Formats: sequence, structure tokens, C-alpha cells
Amino acid sequence: MEVSVLLFLAILVGFLLLLVRGHPKAHGHLPPGPRPLPLLGNLLQLDRRGLLNSFMLFREKYGDVFTVHLGPRPVVMLCGTEAIREALLDQAEAFSGRGTVAVVEPIVQRYGMIFANGERWKTLRRFSVATMKDLGMGKRSVEERIKDEARCLVEELQKSQGAPMDPTFLFQCITANIICSIVFGERFDYKDRQFLRLLDLIYQTFLLYSSFFSQMFELFSGFLKYFPGAHKQIFKNLQEILDFTGQSVEKHRATLDPSNPRDFIDTYLLRMEKEKSNPHTEFHHQNLMISVLNLFFAGTETSSTTLCNGFLLMLKYPHITEKVQKEIDQVIGSHRLPSLEDRTKMPYTEAVIHEIQRFSDLSPIGVPHKVTKDTLFRGYLLPKNTEVYPILSAALHDPRYFEQPDTFNPDHFLDANGALKKNEAFMPFSIGKRICLGEGIARNELFLFFTTILQNFSVSSPMAPKDIDLNPKESGLAKVPPKYQICFLAR
Repeated sequence: MEVSVLLFLAILVGFLLLLVRGHPKAHGHLPPGPRPLPLLGNLLQLDRRGLLNSFMLFREKYGDVFTVHLGPRPVVMLCGTEAIREALLDQAEAFSGRGTVAVVEPIVQRYGMIFANGERWKTLRRFSVATMKDLGMGKRSVEERIKDEARCLVEELQKSQGAPMDPTFLFQCITANIICSIVFGERFDYKDRQFLRLLDLIYQTFLLYSSFFSQMFELFSGFLKYFPGAHKQIFKNLQEILDFTGQSVEKHRATLDPSNPRDFIDTYLLRMEKEKSNPHTEFHHQNLMISVLNLFFAGTETSSTTLCNGFLLMLKYPHITEKVQKEIDQVIGSHRLPSLEDRTKMPYTEAVIHEIQRFSDLSPIGVPHKVTKDTLFRGYLLPKNTEVYPILSAALHDPRYFEQPDTFNPDHFLDANGALKKNEAFMPFSIGKRICLGEGIARNELFLFFTTILQNFSVSSPMAPKDIDLNPKESGLAKVPPKYQICFLAR
């Protein structure tokens, strides 16, 4: 059924329910915002280009903190860098709750580390952070895994012999293999059929998650869930990934050695066994399944999408690519692989990677938060469980922190002496207690993969740089870069 038809039906049903229920009662003292219609909220005031554009237009009128009614529910928007930092850092505990994302809620059901709340979230996050550190996150062992994967990638790119190719698949392979080695204890061959199927499921789900339909589903999920749409396919895709995860968990059970845990799943199973007599334990099968899904999906798609965006930008701005390769040649040379120790000696390359993340803006409206108690914020009273959207895009494009926010410019992260400089508006992984669990490994991947590729290959496009389109393929809850062709030519 067409989205426009579904929206018409939603409006019709909304007005019918309005006649029965009347106006919703005001609750708390929320920030100002556009006047909502009962049940429909601010639907009729939303921009056709999507939620982010709508929020930016509302910001012009109401300031950095305002309320938008997504369907019948009020959501507080945080747009400025200062507003986001005040909430997620200065009042971190109060804003540490997790709101729902309607298109994935039927699968995650508030289990796992990303969408859980309260003690469940705190327990799972503590366990996950400690386990991934024990497995080598941030240590040399993970660096070696990334280097090994980089070697495999170089061999694969050499086979292309400079022919034009779509890099999406290979970038997915390398980032997925890093998280697979940590979670499942193995990496996959780039031609493994099951692996290819999982990567396709992740990519297709990411596309659907970023679609216009998924944005509208946030407004009227209670009604639209009964009709065909992207939410049905997302559920089917994620269920298939969970089926694979379940098979892997059973294999781990059968081969588990308590004295030698191999990976995240082994470590979790041992904790489950230890707490099996605790009726209130959070270490049960459902939390394991959804936590693995969280890690696998987030660990694959965000880094691979950033790399896709990064090399599209390198094609668009070849003079920047040349400067990165000059720094690689000076610091690393051609006779060894890049290492994380090189990072501090390569400020320009680091600035380029930071700018790729800023400009790519992969999660423009962030993952929803909610307040864990009645919270006073900037003179407004946010009742407990009020949903809050930290609009990360507004920080990453904040003109007070970035001189040319809509332009790709690595100088945003360089001081007058050419050294890397910190910028408080740079928050691609969010900030505060809900900051992305995999930030450290993602940063390591981006540096090592990016530099290894440009150390070994020159890149070119079948089209002129001026004709390269940077507009995303989808832009909604997340941004998906456009498909493109790139040539990797041995240096």
C-alpha cells in the first residue's frame, strides 16, 4: 500500500478517534513548539523532505530546545551543541533513558544493551565493556585483527586490477569481520554464502530504517503496524539474523570450555551459568540474542558506511586525497602496514577522518533518549519518561563551531600550526552515558583501513570530480550514501 494512502487513512482514523476522545491533557511544562492537533500531533506541519528538515525549520522559530508531537506523543528536541552537552553530560543520569525506535521495537522489545533501560541496561553495558576489553578492545590484539583484515582487503582490491567497482560490499566485509571475530570468534571468507546473505540483510535493513516510511512509522506505529510496509521487512530481516545468531549460540554451548572463553558469546554463556539460580538475572537467552544483534549490526554498518562516504569524498576532492597520501608516505612509507602508533604523527589524516565522520552525519537525529525522572532543564519540567531526541546533525553542522558547516573541509579540525584540535561539537558517536559502545574500535578501524587503502592504492572515478553527487541515497533516521563506482589503482 502506498505511503500516501496509509497517511491519509491515519489522518482519517485520527479525526474519528478525536471525536470520541477529545483533546489530550497537558502534562508537565514542556518547551514550546508548533501547536499540535489531537492524535495527529504536528503531522500537517512536517516538511515533506523528512523529520530532520522539519526539526531544523522548527528550530528557526522556537530555538535550540523545543517540543514536537510525533503523532500523539510529545518529544523534546535538543538542537544546539550546548543544549545537547548540557543534557547528556551535565545531567547525564537524568537523560540516560532510552526511547523506542518503532520499526525495530517488535524485534528488540527493550532487550539488549542499546534499547534496554534501568538496571538491565547498566548491567549489560558494564558486562559488554568489560568483556570487549578482555577480548582485546583497545589493545594490540584488536589492532592486529584489523591489520590482518586490511591485508586481506589489499589482496582483494589488487584482483580488481583498477577496474571500476562498487566498494560497499568489501567495506561491509572488513568491518563485519572485525566484530565477528570478537562476538562469534571467527572471520568469514569474502565469498562465504552465509556471510554474504547476512551482509545483504544488514544493508537492506539499514536502507529501510533510513526510509521516509520508517520516519512516518515513528508517528503512527500503533496504526500502521497492521498494514504492509518497511516495518514488516525489517522484522523479517532481523529475525533471519537472529536465527543465524541462535545457531551460533548453540554451537558455542556444545563446544564451550569454561577455562578458555573464545569470544563474547562464550563469556556471556559462562555468566549465564554462574547466575542460573538468580531469578532476577539479566543474563538470559533473550538478552544474549539481542545484544549480539546490536553488536553485529552496529559494528558492521556504521564503520562500513563511513568508509563508503569517505572514499566518495576522496574522489570528489582529489587534492585532499593527495595530501593524505603525502603524509602517509612521509610517516609510514610503503614497506610496512600503518599502525595505531602512527596516528599521533598524522594530524592531517586524522583531521580528514574526523571531517568524513562530521560531514557524513550518519545518525542525524541520534538514537532516542528519555528522562529517567521528572527533570528540570532550562526552566522547563520534563516529566519522567519524556522522550528526547538529541539532534546530532545540528551539532555536527553548528556554525559556531565549524566555520563552513556545509562544506567538506578538514581544516575544521586543525589549528593554526597544523595540529589536530578538539572540537566540542564533534559527536558522531553521541556523548554521555549512552555514547556508542564501539567508539574505540570504530575509530581504530577507520584509521587503519583508510590509511592502508591509500598507502597501497590511488583512487579515481569514471566521472569528473565536479559531477560526483554527494547527496545520500536515503536520509531519515540514518543516512545512506549513494552508490558509486571507484577504481583502486596500485601505487
